[in-house]
Amino acid sequence: MSGIYIFAGVMHFITPVSYVKIVPKYIPKRMLMVYLSGFFEVLFGVGLLFPETQSWSAIGIIALLIAVFPANIYMAQRMKEKQNKFVWIAYLRLPLQAFLIYWAYLYV
Repeated sequence: MSGIYIFAGVMHFITPVSYVKIVPKYIPKRMLMVYLSGFFEVLFGVGLLFPETQSWSAIGIIALLIAVFPANIYMAQRMKEKQNKFVWIAYLRLPLQAFLIYWAYLYV
Protein backbone atom coordinates (compact mmCIF):
# COMPACT_ATOMS: atom_id res chain seq x y z
CA MET A 1 0.00 0.00 0.00
CA SER A 2 2.84 2.34 0.82
CA GLY A 3 4.36 1.96 -2.63
CA ILE A 4 1.06 2.75 -4.33
CA TYR A 5 0.71 6.08 -2.53
CA ILE A 6 4.37 7.04 -2.89
CA PHE A 7 4.21 6.31 -6.63
CA ALA A 8 0.90 8.15 -7.06
CA GLY A 9 2.21 11.13 -5.12
CA VAL A 10 5.42 11.35 -7.15
CA MET A 11 3.36 11.24 -10.35
CA HIS A 12 1.62 14.46 -9.22
CA PHE A 13 4.99 16.19 -9.62
CA ILE A 14 6.05 14.43 -12.82
CA THR A 15 2.78 14.97 -14.76
CA PRO A 16 0.88 17.67 -12.84
CA VAL A 17 -1.11 18.87 -15.86
CA SER A 18 -2.86 15.52 -16.19
CA TYR A 19 -3.99 15.84 -12.58
CA VAL A 20 -5.09 19.47 -12.92
CA LYS A 21 -7.48 18.36 -15.67
CA ILE A 22 -9.48 16.26 -13.19
CA VAL A 23 -9.68 18.91 -10.45
CA PRO A 24 -13.15 20.49 -10.54
CA LYS A 25 -13.17 24.04 -11.87
CA TYR A 26 -14.72 25.39 -8.65
CA ILE A 27 -11.57 24.44 -6.70
CA PRO A 28 -9.26 27.47 -6.48
CA LYS A 29 -5.52 27.19 -7.21
CA ARG A 30 -5.90 23.82 -8.88
CA MET A 31 -2.18 23.31 -9.58
CA LEU A 32 -1.37 24.01 -5.94
CA MET A 33 -3.99 21.43 -4.93
CA VAL A 34 -2.34 18.87 -7.21
CA TYR A 35 1.04 19.50 -5.64
CA LEU A 36 -0.37 19.43 -2.10
CA SER A 37 -2.24 16.19 -2.65
CA GLY A 38 0.87 14.64 -4.22
CA PHE A 39 2.99 15.78 -1.27
CA PHE A 40 0.59 14.27 1.23
CA GLU A 41 0.32 11.03 -0.73
CA VAL A 42 4.09 10.65 -0.56
CA LEU A 43 4.18 11.69 3.10
CA PHE A 44 1.45 9.28 4.15
CA GLY A 45 2.86 6.52 1.97
CA VAL A 46 6.23 6.82 3.69
CA GLY A 47 4.48 7.07 7.06
CA LEU A 48 2.89 3.67 6.49
CA LEU A 49 6.34 2.10 6.54
CA PHE A 50 6.96 2.90 10.20
CA PRO A 51 4.94 1.46 13.10
CA GLU A 52 5.16 4.78 14.97
CA THR A 53 3.44 6.72 12.18
CA GLN A 54 1.37 3.99 10.53
CA SER A 55 -1.96 4.83 12.18
CA TRP A 56 -1.66 8.57 11.59
CA SER A 57 -0.67 7.98 7.99
CA ALA A 58 -3.63 5.65 7.44
CA ILE A 59 -5.98 8.27 8.86
CA GLY A 60 -4.37 10.84 6.57
CA ILE A 61 -4.88 8.57 3.57
CA ILE A 62 -8.53 8.09 4.47
CA ALA A 63 -8.99 11.87 4.75
CA LEU A 64 -7.17 12.39 1.46
CA LEU A 65 -9.29 9.79 -0.34
CA ILE A 66 -12.43 11.52 0.87
CA ALA A 67 -11.06 14.95 -0.11
CA VAL A 68 -10.19 13.91 -3.67
CA PHE A 69 -13.42 12.00 -4.29
CA PRO A 70 -15.05 15.03 -5.99
CA ALA A 71 -12.17 15.01 -8.50
CA ASN A 72 -12.92 11.37 -9.31
CA ILE A 73 -16.58 12.19 -9.88
CA TYR A 74 -15.62 15.20 -12.01
CA MET A 75 -13.28 13.04 -14.09
CA ALA A 76 -16.00 10.46 -14.73
CA GLN A 77 -18.50 13.17 -15.72
CA ARG A 78 -16.03 14.82 -18.10
CA MET A 79 -15.18 11.50 -19.72
CA LYS A 80 -18.88 10.76 -20.19
CA GLU A 81 -19.49 14.19 -21.75
CA LYS A 82 -16.60 13.64 -24.17
CA GLN A 83 -17.88 10.12 -24.91
CA ASN A 84 -14.52 8.67 -23.97
CA LYS A 85 -14.53 4.91 -24.58
CA PHE A 86 -12.72 4.36 -21.26
CA VAL A 87 -15.36 6.14 -19.17
CA TRP A 88 -16.24 2.80 -17.58
CA ILE A 89 -12.84 2.83 -15.85
CA ALA A 90 -13.59 6.21 -14.30
CA TYR A 91 -16.93 4.95 -13.00
CA LEU A 92 -15.34 1.74 -11.73
CA ARG A 93 -12.87 3.87 -9.81
CA LEU A 94 -15.64 5.46 -7.74
CA PRO A 95 -16.56 2.37 -5.68
CA LEU A 96 -12.87 1.47 -5.61
CA GLN A 97 -12.42 4.47 -3.32
CA ALA A 98 -14.48 2.67 -0.66
CA PHE A 99 -12.16 -0.34 -0.89
CA LEU A 100 -9.09 1.92 -0.60
CA ILE A 101 -10.58 3.59 2.48
CA TYR A 102 -11.25 0.18 4.02
CA TRP A 103 -7.72 -0.98 3.19
CA ALA A 104 -6.25 2.13 4.85
CA TYR A 105 -8.50 1.59 7.86
CA LEU A 106 -6.82 -1.77 8.41
CA TYR A 107 -3.61 0.14 9.23
CA VAL A 108 -5.25 2.35 11.91
